[in-house]
Amino acid sequence: MIMQKNILKSISYGISAAFMLFAVYFVILTLVSGWAFAQDQFGTYWYFIVSLAVGFGIQIALYNHIRNLVRGGRGIGKIVGVSGTTSTAAMISCCAHYLVNLVPIIGVTGAITFIAQYQTELFWIGILFNLGGIAYIANRIIKFHKS
Repeated sequence: MIMQKNILKSISYGISAAFMLFAVYFVILTLVSGWAFAQDQFGTYWYFIVSLAVGFGIQIALYNHIRNLVRGGRGIGKIVGVSGTTSTAAMISCCAHYLVNLVPIIGVTGAITFIAQYQTELFWIGILFNLGGIAYIANRIIKFHKS
């Protein structure tokens, strides 16, 4: 019963994290370029943005699950190291191309050109980071249950 409650709690954290990522995405784009631009960009790249948000949510859910396993006394003496680096990298690659709107103010035109030109590739890198993070955390959970 407790295990099932912990799993449901982890899933709710993951869903919340995915929706928070959507919120951050829309807030940043709206502040930088306006609501119409945010809607247009989401309409164009929705499949990348949804994939990144879902992957981020899954990582948060898995992380919370393994944390609950350790806290529940099943992992006494074990060290669980799960990094948020992959999620952070995914978020950065998701939103990095929007720096195109801000960087001219700073004056880094080379970076702007690169980010704008390779926008789709940056999305794919973010998705790969998400998949890597999910695989890593899932592997930790599997090893945790085996020992």
